Amino acid sequence: MNKFIDKAIIRIRSGKGGDGSIHLHREKYKPKGGPDGGDGGKGGDVIVVGDNNLSTLRDFKYMRKFIAEDGGNGMGNNKHGKDGKSVYIKVPPGTRVFDHNMGTMMFDVLKHGEEHIAAYGGRGGRGNTHFKSSVRQVPLYAEEGKPGEERILRLELMLIADVGLVGYPNAGKSTFLSSISDAHPKIANYPFTTLIPNLGIYTDDRVKITFADIPGIIDGAHEGKGLGFEFLRHISRTSILLFIIDVTEEDPIGEYNKLLTELSIYDRKMLNKKRVIAFNKTDKLDDEEKLKSIGNIGEKHFFISAKEKTGLEDLLKYIKELIYGK
Repeated sequence: MNKFIDKAIIRIRSGKGGDGSIHLHREKYKPKGGPDGGDGGKGGDVIVVGDNNLSTLRDFKYMRKFIAEDGGNGMGNNKHGKDGKSVYIKVPPGTRVFDHNMGTMMFDVLKHGEEHIAAYGGRGGRGNTHFKSSVRQVPLYAEEGKPGEERILRLELMLIADVGLVGYPNAGKSTFLSSISDAHPKIANYPFTTLIPNLGIYTDDRVKITFADIPGIIDGAHEGKGLGFEFLRHISRTSILLFIIDVTEEDPIGEYNKLLTELSIYDRKMLNKKRVIAFNKTDKLDDEEKLKSIGNIGEKHFFISAKEKTGLEDLLKYIKELIYGK
């Protein structure tokens, strides 16, 4: 399995502007031709662009430096130097770009084709034709091109999804994702089956809903236990949190409350999101009294079996209403 890479550090440098030209017009029978030095070309920009064909920052493991082309120098006969070619850095939508040294976010790439200039190319210098005056008929100087910008960027990917799945390891999140979409996450009966975030897309004739499954949280995740909060930022953009709770646990409601506590420690704003609970694995429970007790939780909930695909229709209908309205 390829490692999921959602952070990267890269170096960028835009192109230097070309120098202006120092040149005097020379033509037969015109020995006193005036200045005609052309301007230098602009240096290339470094541009970050969103690309739906990418899902991780893996490419930056192998390519960490991006340098745009310098602008060409100006020439005689008022010829402008060639502008330098810009460099385009493709990233998956959801990538935040920071100035690593300053520690500030520069921009957030949210859509396919969205472009942001991370470093502007230097301006080309003016040729000596610009400096002619009544008292200076033959200026023998021109401007140098301005240098490009150089900086270190930190890239952080935050997956863009409508619904974030939250639950303990083996609660059935991966099974749920595979039951409602074409996603094929790894499924097995041992902790941390999901080691990387997975995206699944549910579609019908009217809607498309993206679900993000992150590695299971355990008690003490905020202290770095288990996989800690390494991937929780991938559900921070979601509008809805879907809690998958194993109904066969001794205290399913207690499990849910512990998850809320862990999320609140990570970021209290997570608790302001719309949320719904799916009590999973009902196919393994034959205890009507327990189900009745769980039903008194006081929050919107559904009883499902992701494995047997029961209860999913009503759950998905409710999620569609939350996103699109009735």
